[in-house]
Amino acid sequence: MDEGPVVLFDGVCNVCSWSVRFIHAHDDGEMRFAPLQSAVAAELLAAHGLEADYFDSLVYLDDSGAYTKSDGAVRIARHLDAPYRWAWHLRVVPRPVRDAAYDAFAAVRYRLFGKKEECMVPEKGLRDRFLATGGTTPEGAPTGDTHSA
Repeated sequence: MDEGPVVLFDGVCNVCSWSVRFIHAHDDGEMRFAPLQSAVAAELLAAHGLEADYFDSLVYLDDSGAYTKSDGAVRIARHLDAPYRWAWHLRVVPRPVRDAAYDAFAAVRYRLFGKKEECMVPEKGLRDRFLATGGTTPEGAPTGDTHSA
């Protein structure tokens, strides 16, 4: 985590891909990203004691460890500009309550927002913040390992 925190996200989930673009537009510029379906994510998950096929939630990684579900989300909020960073204060809500809300949304996200057939390919401005995941597009953008939905 020498170069800043990392957010691992479901690369085929439309709302997750939108969230990465939102974070990129409103964060402090420190966070990096990788789809959970990528080889680099599998390595990072394993290094933090999580299964390589862990797709149940976003994962926020920093020097202090790995944080999933609502713990990851509120830690991301610390990096955002106001008013979005105020979501950091949600950490005072007991984790079981936060995670129940997270899980309820996660259960319907594909039905509400759909999903892609392959992992998101970031646009040029966001591309530099993606961890190399093996492979490139013709334009040279990292692709991630494609993952069929």
